Amino acid sequence: MFATKTLPLSSPFPNANRFPDTNLTFTNSTAVKKVGHKLSSNRLLSSCLKTASEALVAPEIHSVPAQSRVKILSEALPFIQKFRGKTIVVKYGGAAMKSEALQASVIADLVLLSCVGLRIVFVHGGGPEINQWLGRLGIQPNFLNGLRVTDASTMEIVSMVLVGKVNKHLVALINKAGATAVGLSGIDGCLLTARPAPNSAQLGFVGDISSVDTSVLRPLIDNYHIPVIASVAADKEGQSYNINADTAAGELAAALGAEKLILLTDVAGILENRDEPGSLVKEIDIKGVKKMMDDGKIAGGMIPKVNCCVRSLAQGVRTASIIDGRLQHSLLLEILTDAGAGTMITG
Repeated sequence: MFATKTLPLSSPFPNANRFPDTNLTFTNSTAVKKVGHKLSSNRLLSSCLKTASEALVAPEIHSVPAQSRVKILSEALPFIQKFRGKTIVVKYGGAAMKSEALQASVIADLVLLSCVGLRIVFVHGGGPEINQWLGRLGIQPNFLNGLRVTDASTMEIVSMVLVGKVNKHLVALINKAGATAVGLSGIDGCLLTARPAPNSAQLGFVGDISSVDTSVLRPLIDNYHIPVIASVAADKEGQSYNINADTAAGELAAALGAEKLILLTDVAGILENRDEPGSLVKEIDIKGVKKMMDDGKIAGGMIPKVNCCVRSLAQGVRTASIIDGRLQHSLLLEILTDAGAGTMITG
């Protein structure tokens, strides 16, 4: 049996009267005690830390030897220290949203990262769910250059599904996993102010973002709650608009001065050769991705994602990553390992 080891890390929870002693003691990576206090009396934090430990060392935690579990945790420590207290904006969609197993993986990753002191902002769309509900109502989905054509009736369904259903479902999953999530849309607190897209005559109520006001977010982030944000916004007259979730995440990351923007997608990342899955570009700068676009190596649906990353980097975000959402625990691989889980773009 291993001796108890004390980690002298500052608490991610700033409210001193809730957690006055910041020395946490880990035994066999799952049993958690607090020096001089009974941490088990705080059900939220103990549940959060238990869930975090299990997510980090994989679901089959009890089948992994204790020595291996301790080694995994110790190797993650430099990455935790690097990102502790930093804001990470995650855009959630694609395969990770459609698969229940991958959804559970993403939720577990978020809870772990929040528990070890990262400030997580979670932005989501919900295209497949919208299509499903449109089909139930006999409305045929229509797309133009990859963007959903959104007339008044479609906009009503988009708001109902994203804000009323998908958003609250994700909030419930995060809360169940042991963290504290708060559901919002771009409309709440004038978080995102929309304007019509340039081709609004063809697209209808599809909008761009004219401004971001993060005042409603900051108290949540500072208290290590996880804002879960649906990509719907309104203009100054109160008209609702459908906003691309990648765009919303990028603009929020810039406004918050985020350390990192992460886009979960259905491909491995940026490929040097689109026909060669093994030609993943692990790291590239803005100049490099612009050259790849000029050379036609980045095309189709990857172009708006790359443009979103470039725009956020130009506004002060430190790094932006396009990662493989089909890979279980891809968020942990991207943040807590050298290997990563996709392509990281730097300024």
